[in-house]
Amino acid sequence: MRILSDVVRGAAVTLRVDGAAVPAFEGETVATAMMAAGKGVFRRDGRGAPRGLYCNMGSCGECMVTVAGRRVRACLTEVAGGMEIATDG
Repeated sequence: MRILSDVVRGAAVTLRVDGAAVPAFEGETVATAMMAAGKGVFRRDGRGAPRGLYCNMGSCGECMVTVAGRRVRACLTEVAGGMEIATDG
């Protein structure tokens, strides 16, 4: 859930996460946008178990998503309008 008052945000943009539109703001991370949209599963492990945000500082790698064909940590990746994100790995 985002803080709704007394916050200065970047421009509103839209991401696509597994094809679904997700509202976001420039300057926030992909992880923030996904969590605010109720998307807590960032990937699945080798057994198919859901994995999500854990450390939120780039140490663990639990939040890996695919952006433009590259695996990135969602907690360290800044939002950009039109970004296509896949949670398939």
